[in-house]
Amino acid sequence: MIVITTPTGDIGRQVVDRVLEGGEPVRVIVRDPSRLPAHVRARAEVVEGSHADADTITRALKGADGMFWLVPPAGFHDAGSARSHYLEFTRSVCREAAARGVRVVGVTSLGRGYQGEAGLLSAALAMDELIEASGVPYRALALPFFMENLLRQAPAIKEHGTFSMANAADRPLPTVATRDVAAAAAALLLDSSWSGQARVPLAGPDNLTPDAMAEVISDTLGRTVRYHQIPLSDFRTAMVQRGASPAFAQDMAAMVEAQNNGIYDTEPRNPGSAAATGFRQWCQDTLKLDTRP
Repeated sequence: MIVITTPTGDIGRQVVDRVLEGGEPVRVIVRDPSRLPAHVRARAEVVEGSHADADTITRALKGADGMFWLVPPAGFHDAGSARSHYLEFTRSVCREAAARGVRVVGVTSLGRGYQGEAGLLSAALAMDELIEASGVPYRALALPFFMENLLRQAPAIKEHGTFSMANAADRPLPTVATRDVAAAAAALLLDSSWSGQARVPLAGPDNLTPDAMAEVISDTLGRTVRYHQIPLSDFRTAMVQRGASPAFAQDMAAMVEAQNNGIYDTEPRNPGSAAATGFRQWCQDTLKLDTRP
């Protein structure tokens, strides 16, 4: 039995489908079962609740062999720190998985060894340390910037020919597509041969700056798209003005500052483990569909 968290999320839903295709029995943890696709409700066992809840985790891991673990980011209005959010989410699963010998495949950040605060990324790395200290068999999918983050920019790209972030325009930003993350996670969940603990850095074959991304997007869409860099202080202030808690805004700003300082370059990546999807291919397959006139 393989337990999957966040089965309605961008990554989790793809993991569910891939594991079901692999023929393994699946159990999903979900707050609202009505959000599950009909084929998942028909084929998977459903545990209703939050995977931050100890009782829910206990029910979900009964008789399980493996688990896909992903902590959703703290809420926009959450007044607490990202680190507290990640660790509170994870403590129960560490206890239960260790007690039951459940192997865990988790989603985390590239950047182990980075010296400095990195907001959401530091929280994910602290989560890894907590899981590893429990002795749970663990494969940490260590990831950079998600290509899918740019889908939030689709309206601006479509209407104004621009996309904006606080990331340095001339700093290479490793990226990964969620479909490659899901493929790697499902492969590990379906492979019963591994044990122990290891990190699995995963990034696409490109290492483009935001300015270079704009050039690729322009080529793909057949119209000029430019990148606009927002000052980091303006980025943080704008988030608070839109209703974000100061803690959330600070964690986001610290994450971007760390990206600008090269956090993803502090952890070695094996060229042979590069994800399959390049940025241009992702733009053709995904972004182009969301920016059609």
